[in-house]
Amino acid sequence: MSSQGSNPPPPPAGRNPRVPGRPDAGWPRWSAWVIVGILIVLLALATNMNTEQTEPLTYSEFLEEVADDRINEFEFDNTTFRITAKDGEGAEVVTTGPRELSEKDLAFFDSNGVDYEFVTPTTNIFLSMLPILLPFLFILGFFWWMAKRQQSQMGGIMSIGRSRAKHYSSERPGTTFADVAGYASVKKEVTEVVDFLKNPGKFSEIGARIPKGVLLVGPPGTGKTLIARAVAGEAGVPFLSVTGSDFMEMFVGVGASRVRDLFNEARKMGKAIIFVDEIDSIGRKRGAGLGGGHDEREQTLNQMLSEMDGFEATEGIVMIAATNRPDILDPALLRPGRFDRQVVVPLPELDDRKEILAVHIKHKKMAEDVDVSLIARGTPGMSGADLANLVNEAALYAVRGGEDKVHASHFDMARDRVLMGVKRDSLVMSEEEREMTAYHEAGHALCAALLPGYDPLHKVTIIPTGMALGVTMTLPEEDRHSLRRSHALNMIVMMLGGRNAEDVVFGVASSGAADDLQKATSLARRMVSEWGMSEKIGPMAFGGSGPVFLGDDMMQSKEYSEDIARLIDEETQRVLTTQEDRCREMLTVNRSALNLIARNLLEHETLSGAEVDRLIEAAGSVPAASLATPKTPDGIDAPAVPGSIDS
Repeated sequence: MSSQGSNPPPPPAGRNPRVPGRPDAGWPRWSAWVIVGILIVLLALATNMNTEQTEPLTYSEFLEEVADDRINEFEFDNTTFRITAKDGEGAEVVTTGPRELSEKDLAFFDSNGVDYEFVTPTTNIFLSMLPILLPFLFILGFFWWMAKRQQSQMGGIMSIGRSRAKHYSSERPGTTFADVAGYASVKKEVTEVVDFLKNPGKFSEIGARIPKGVLLVGPPGTGKTLIARAVAGEAGVPFLSVTGSDFMEMFVGVGASRVRDLFNEARKMGKAIIFVDEIDSIGRKRGAGLGGGHDEREQTLNQMLSEMDGFEATEGIVMIAATNRPDILDPALLRPGRFDRQVVVPLPELDDRKEILAVHIKHKKMAEDVDVSLIARGTPGMSGADLANLVNEAALYAVRGGEDKVHASHFDMARDRVLMGVKRDSLVMSEEEREMTAYHEAGHALCAALLPGYDPLHKVTIIPTGMALGVTMTLPEEDRHSLRRSHALNMIVMMLGGRNAEDVVFGVASSGAADDLQKATSLARRMVSEWGMSEKIGPMAFGGSGPVFLGDDMMQSKEYSEDIARLIDEETQRVLTTQEDRCREMLTVNRSALNLIARNLLEHETLSGAEVDRLIEAAGSVPAASLATPKTPDGIDAPAVPGSIDS
């Protein structure tokens, strides 16, 4: 799995998103309101520009000032009839006179030696036109805004066929193989792509052809995208990332146009890596299933196939795609010359999980009791994303508990939360139901502890967790890649332990065993019909349990007759009843240990695997060889199936 280190992803190159404050960011939305505010302020200043700064006098008071020789000169405005004068101290005197000064007033001014002048001021064109222009400015601004809006919408329509790929510059690749924890074999597979992009001449000299496309196949969360970015980072070439859904649009032909634009951009860069995530969204089998084909999807796929056929080995463009459903991809996409190579990115092994955990805890404060090896051993089947979530949950538990470091107990609580769910402390059970739950989980725990070679018991609890009233958890000591028949039968015994414990003690059956019965039946049927672990069926496999793709499998006829179907049902029932007899006998013989475990569960609610072992030893119980070992032949391997948690 892959794990992102401390380096952030590089910023896009090429079509960078607009950032506020940059010259190419355009006008911000609030700029229009600022302009409107400035216009209002200017209008207010213009209207108040000629406001009197002194208190005006009446015309009669003005004449008295002239009679007292306080005013020697003044100006008469022929437009506003405003009289502006200055007294002997230089202060401004303002008044409003009649529309026309009479002969008597003029003679009075002359007799007092006052100089006067009639003026006609010129008007300010801007100030006079501003009240008229302002509404027009608002109207013009509105039409300009509508035109820009329409232009942006038309631009979006005209650019609908452009690629939506995110560009990552080769100057700042950001991610390298050092940021990918574990997966040495996967790195080795994709190293050839890095060598080709760095030194293509080495391949052309000998006549070797590098794969045009690399398909990363693996479960979700295993780091396929990170591995693709690391290839570009190691090679130092631009990285164009796009998801399969980005090609799809309601208009037929848009996806094909985006594919053409994407490859044209890559060709302009010279050397580049095109990464298509979730390629199964456009690369599904054409014309498959009940619904037939999808015109837009098929045209997009056809265009992608055509572009890949047009690649030359010297172009320096490599396609990397990721999917977790390779079974539904179109065969034309996987043929040689297109996606030549499939690289499986599986769930991380034990050593890989150690490296991944080490990356994620690097920047967190860990206590001395945290053992990465122990945590890795207790997390089989977890992807890199799951491990990252586990470390984060442990840190959250430490914060909730007021601790300054993350302890091993926090990882235990985080693992229980991730694997089993959240504890439902608010659920209140009656004493009778609580006692039945205790015996149910004690039956699981007793079988897990007594069955030889079974995964060690980790914890058993009767605290409601997730959707279960109680949980019994086992942890394998090592990763298991195949499942022997003996272990599969022991798993069925352990799954049936809770139901049979209720029957042995109370003589009743409850709905609490519904999930156990479903898992046990599924495992028994796979043993009979898929893994060849039935003597009557023999070495034959009848169908699988894969998901149905668009009805592609719904119309297919069965590969076996009704007689075989009846035989499969009979063999499945025989396996279940035989292992139920083993389970019941084991619980009956070790009834004292069953009672002791149940009583301690009622008292403490949670017991560890070591505590259960001590209780079994105190009760004097030991696994009987005749009860713990199935009497049927062994040695047949089958693919390992998860199932270490039973509730």
